[in-house]
Amino acid sequence: MAWWGVLLIAIAAAVVGGIIGFIITRKVIQKQLRENPPINENQIRAMYRSMGRKPTEADIKKTMNAVKRGR
Repeated sequence: MAWWGVLLIAIAAAVVGGIIGFIITRKVIQKQLRENPPINENQIRAMYRSMGRKPTEADIKKTMNAVKRGR
């Protein structure tokens, strides 16, 4: 087999592997997000209550923004 045939097979295998890897990774991430949803405002309120504080809307918004920036 000529060298260009080997090169074409290698490129095709890399493309197919990339596509399969993308699909598998996407499925795994979607499954993890279903099982462990991101934090929401009700969870932040519960966290403040467990610390013995009554949360204000400003506290909740500030915490939500900090969580979003941290990602």
